Amino acid sequence: MKFNVSSEKLFQQLQAVSRVVANKSALKILESILFDLSGDTLTLTASDGETTIRTTIDVENAEGEGKVAFGAKLLIDTMKEFPAQPLTFTIDDYTFGMIINSVNGTYSFVGVNGNEYPEMPQAEEGCHHISMQSKVLLNAINKTIFCTADDELRPVMNGINFDLTEDHITLVATDAHRLVRYNNYAIKSLEPVNFILPKKPANLLRAVLTKDEEEVEITFGHKNARFEFNHTLIICRQIEGRYPNYNGVIPQNNTNSVIIDRLTLLAACKRVAVFANNATALLKLELTENTLTISAQDIDFSTSAEETVKCSYTGTPITIGFKGTILCELLGNVDSTDVELRLMDSTRAGLILPTENEENEDLLMLLMPMLLND
Repeated sequence: MKFNVSSEKLFQQLQAVSRVVANKSALKILESILFDLSGDTLTLTASDGETTIRTTIDVENAEGEGKVAFGAKLLIDTMKEFPAQPLTFTIDDYTFGMIINSVNGTYSFVGVNGNEYPEMPQAEEGCHHISMQSKVLLNAINKTIFCTADDELRPVMNGINFDLTEDHITLVATDAHRLVRYNNYAIKSLEPVNFILPKKPANLLRAVLTKDEEEVEITFGHKNARFEFNHTLIICRQIEGRYPNYNGVIPQNNTNSVIIDRLTLLAACKRVAVFANNATALLKLELTENTLTISAQDIDFSTSAEETVKCSYTGTPITIGFKGTILCELLGNVDSTDVELRLMDSTRAGLILPTENEENEDLLMLLMPMLLND
């Protein structure tokens, strides 16, 4: 086999598929990337056994066809050092050796028979199908993935729950301390269905999706979910199990409402959090009429901080504690200029809502309070 290709274009595709490759795998060939040449199209495939990504690239002056797998690390380390230039790949069909000829040099690789590479999972019968724009899916994943858990005992919480109804799609992630719920009313299903997307393929989608209006075709059955877009196909195994009843934990009667500039609140929380106890990261929020006081202290080191910011507050005076690192992370993942905090008392979950949402979108964040010693 032989073909010519741009180093820049090939490296971009190799970098995308290599994100799924495990450093060490029980199946040695999964540490490689599969090259499949057919006509003037080169297909690149990588897998870790549970998530598989395949993408195609156009090549020139192609001769022959076949499948060969090459070590991902050596390929990436080599290709990233090339400046933009045409490269010529020559692959021996019998020894599976590959020679790359560049403007200034020659580089040799040894591969393995590509026919030994595991086949991609086939589409299941009775699958469900939805379509959404790349920028919408990317935004939805970005708004939820940071709340996923790393819990061996409750694996369903280690991914993003896609919940489809006749009215909208909901993406939910939670680690039991915080929760984020993203609704999009432009995407609907003929019947209520759901699947749980694991964290690794979700991060892979974040890396390869673009912020444009190209359509992403999503197909899912009982075991696998498929995402197809822009000459790229990602297939992953779903997390099995029933996702917790997230609507049941979202308070409906938080009557105390704070409206405040998001960046002002975020900056104040970050400054005060420096003085919080390293173990608890506790921030205390005291709300009175149009005033929010944020404070923290570390008794062990005799340090403390307090900052007061103006806000629009409707409700009774309240004092509540939150973990500063989580509060800052939630505020950092909201896009609107102002946010609304809805609270009940110091023992019940607080809600963070953007005052403005994108068209057809609705974002809600929940944060459990921490016990205040005083």
